Amino acid sequence: MTTANTLTIKLVRSPIGCRADHRATVRGLGLRKINSVSVLQDTPAVRGMINKISYLLQVI
Repeated sequence: MTTANTLTIKLVRSPIGCRADHRATVRGLGLRKINSVSVLQDTPAVRGMINKISYLLQVI
């Protein structure tokens, strides 16, 4: 993986109390606990997932 084609995301808010599909999106991005970090390929699907739950995430 090259750094130009990756996104690093961090879970900064808890998905507790969020909609079930938003919790599933958090899990789909590979995030479990608050402050967990995931490095993912920069694809349109991943960008859509990040956009959907942007209020829970920080893109580093």
